[in-house]
Amino acid sequence: QVQLVESGGGLVQPGGSLRLSCAASGSIFSLYAMAWYRQAPGKERELVAAITSGGSPNYADSVKDRFTISRDNAKNTVYLQMNSLKPEDTAVYYCNANRYNVLLNRRRDYWGQGTQVTVSS
Repeated sequence: QVQLVESGGGLVQPGGSLRLSCAASGSIFSLYAMAWYRQAPGKERELVAAITSGGSPNYADSVKDRFTISRDNAKNTVYLQMNSLKPEDTAVYYCNANRYNVLLNRRRDYWGQGTQVTVSS
């Protein structure tokens, strides 16, 4: 029902910034909670930031005060502004859309293809 396409990744130096975008299509964007996950080589995928359908954000401790998640429902897009980037932020970043169906008691997740973020000097 939902297709997600990430963009904005790339190579940046430590201390630099990147803005990731995730464009959604195929469903009603405003009904979904959105999130950014990341996975570094040899590590498990971890939640970086999430935002509810109502716009309330949450962040992993490792990125608090550096990253900002936001959404623009009119554009069907969620963003991740990443500032003060560190080498340990290097990972593939994945966009996630999720919705809980109360009637079926079932959670459904949709994922983008991922975008590489590399922080290196």
